Amino acid sequence: MTEDNPATIVAALTRIADALDRLAPSPAPPAPDFKAADAFHWDGAADRLEPVHRVSRVPLDLLEGIDDVRRILLDNTLQFAQGHAANNALLWGARGMGKSSLVKAVHAHINAQSDAAAGRLILIEIAREDIETLPRLMRLIAREPHRFVIFCDDLSFDQEETSYKSLKTILDGGLEGRPDNVLFYATSNRRHLMPRDMVDNERATAITPGEAVDEKVSLSDRFGLWLGFHNCDQPTFLAMIRGYCDEYGLEVDDETLRARAIEWSMTRGARSGRVAIQFVRALAGEMGKSV
Repeated sequence: MTEDNPATIVAALTRIADALDRLAPSPAPPAPDFKAADAFHWDGAADRLEPVHRVSRVPLDLLEGIDDVRRILLDNTLQFAQGHAANNALLWGARGMGKSSLVKAVHAHINAQSDAAAGRLILIEIAREDIETLPRLMRLIAREPHRFVIFCDDLSFDQEETSYKSLKTILDGGLEGRPDNVLFYATSNRRHLMPRDMVDNERATAITPGEAVDEKVSLSDRFGLWLGFHNCDQPTFLAMIRGYCDEYGLEVDDETLRARAIEWSMTRGARSGRVAIQFVRALAGEMGKSV
């Protein structure tokens, strides 16, 4: 029997060590530093919160045409920030009418007004594709002293998707449920988060149509607040534009502004907050200013 070559033994041991490293569980991600920012983005693949140092948002007072829903969401969020009971909220309705802008503006407004000693309100954005990782995010922040609003923009589900079941369990039900220091806000163009043809198909093909439809639409029932956003009329549209112009120092007389704003809305075929700010950006660019 020949003696083994030391180099061969070393190579074999190296391969074994490399294999064990691959089998070992990945190290836990570092604890998030909530002092770094007031807003974070959840990376579901890496189980990590990334700080967002500059949030794209507008002041709360500039959001025109949504006075009622603005008041309701502000009151609900303020109650939560103060440690009181509050509801998850679904902001649904017309495109471009300020659903996501309202969530971000309310968050900034409350932090600007609150007492720092009482703790900050932290906004966490989660992508629709990462909804299945929501339970892991909840566990990560459940014991933190801060209060969190988890925000999913443009939330909806298509045929064959099942991730909505994870969201249902988190929002209302399950052993863990929603931590006391967490609220969930979502925006959607759909009131029930499902396309109508998906619900109609369930009704037509299921053995028990009523139960099948209830399963699909009951997700929206988990939201205690349903806040509807609707297309605005022309006076509201013009008020939005005048408010933006005053805020950003764009000096335009009312007659000229009215004529150009109406022409802009006609070329876009819509009147909304999004169309209004797009017009204001174009106007500011002509004047050599930024907004």
